[in-house]
Amino acid sequence: EMTPKQEILYRAELKAAQQHLLNVKTKKQFDSERFNFLTSLLRLRQICCHPCLVTGEKPSEKNRGAKEDALIDLLEPLMEEGHKVLVFSQFVSVIELLAPLFTERSWKHFVLTGSTEERGTLVEDFQNTEGAAIFLISLKAGGFGLNLTAASYVVLYDPWWNPAVENQAIDRTHRIGQSRPVIAYRLLTQNSIEEKIRLLQKSKSALASAVLGEEKFAQALTLDDLRYLLRDD
Repeated sequence: EMTPKQEILYRAELKAAQQHLLNVKTKKQFDSERFNFLTSLLRLRQICCHPCLVTGEKPSEKNRGAKEDALIDLLEPLMEEGHKVLVFSQFVSVIELLAPLFTERSWKHFVLTGSTEERGTLVEDFQNTEGAAIFLISLKAGGFGLNLTAASYVVLYDPWWNPAVENQAIDRTHRIGQSRPVIAYRLLTQNSIEEKIRLLQKSKSALASAVLGEEKFAQALTLDDLRYLLRDD
């Protein structure tokens, strides 16, 4: 569940998007406003990840997001038991926000984003590290060419439009040499657009296999899809 401050911010953003949607009656109108609506959906998704992604404030105890607490609760026993975990997010800003939390707890972790150099060395270090470790990976950086069989847990911090991309992320652990079962978790904010995205993924599974990449999947949303995503229930 969202924190009280997080929910106030989310509801304000949702109401603004709903008011905008009331003025859209036709597909032509929707197509002309598509970019603005995709921006609104992006902001709602960012608020679910952490309010600071939208407000620009520095993360603190006063403005914590509910999902970061849920992630820490999930990871604590795994770290104590010595497991290796992959944590994926589509937002580099989320990766940058989470890394200091792991440092505070003295959890060994690695970070891979689009700007990371020496990917091969980083992957090798993670694979060969003794004991517990976390690999924070951004969606675009971790889509291809990674063999991370040392990990037996995967956490998808935020849902992506295209479920095929989520499956790609989980598949980083399902490579030649994997000898353990792999458990994947999805973190979804209750009563939010994230739950609706998850349901929409299932109804558009045929579309997911027909298009490539997150942006194209999002651009394929219809006016009815948007009305569904922005509903209050």
